[in-house]
Amino acid sequence: MAASLFRLVGSGLRLGACSVNRNLAVLQTRLESSSTETRPTVRPKDEVTQNRLAKFGEYVAEILPKYVQQVQVTCFNELEIMIHPDGVIPVLTFLRDHTNAQFKSLIDQTVVDVPTRQNRFEIVYNLLSLAYNSRIRVKTYTDELTPVDSAVPVFQAANWYEREIWDMFGVFFANHPDLRRILTDYGFEGHPFRKDFPLSGYVEVRYDDEVKRVVAEPVELAQEFRKFDLSSPWEVFPAYREEQTPKIEAGEKKLDAK
Repeated sequence: MAASLFRLVGSGLRLGACSVNRNLAVLQTRLESSSTETRPTVRPKDEVTQNRLAKFGEYVAEILPKYVQQVQVTCFNELEIMIHPDGVIPVLTFLRDHTNAQFKSLIDQTVVDVPTRQNRFEIVYNLLSLAYNSRIRVKTYTDELTPVDSAVPVFQAANWYEREIWDMFGVFFANHPDLRRILTDYGFEGHPFRKDFPLSGYVEVRYDDEVKRVVAEPVELAQEFRKFDLSSPWEVFPAYREEQTPKIEAGEKKLDAK
């Protein structure tokens, strides 16, 4: 009886010591996580992954030399393939169906506007391969008038992406099943995401009580909204201007208030 009692007490003490040690470890971990991190958060360079991506890019360039113009691997181990605009359908189809690629998901499609270039619009396709857990970025180019083949026959997800690009940037996609504006209002003129589009726009929308409907009118900004003072944003409004007291030069006397 006494021996069993001693064993029970000993096991209880050991469990208590283990519980204390766990609590101390958890407390130390929380303190370390809450402390300020002084080391820079720089992604370590992975030469193995970079070499594999470079080899796969060279492989794609060798198979499709007619369309692939440049292949590069960024500093964040991201593979980018620059192609000719005529190669959108062949390159995307190859990346989707090839056994060593299987990029079957179009994650995103967007445009970068650089007005200083001859072909100012850079179209970007971001693809994902679930089979290999890998991503790839395909880029092509165009201008304001030259259409680009739609990627809808290859990826159905490109439908709304290309409608948004047409609405915001004005890039026309040939053979698109339903190329309409998707974000702006009916009858909107211009493309808001172009760098030469004014921030205030060309028209403003308001509700007119006389005609009982929403009307669009040219933008009219009050004069006080056209003044810009970088020292204080409130200086443009008269109610918030600080009263400036006149300075007394040397030799002048201050007038006594009567």
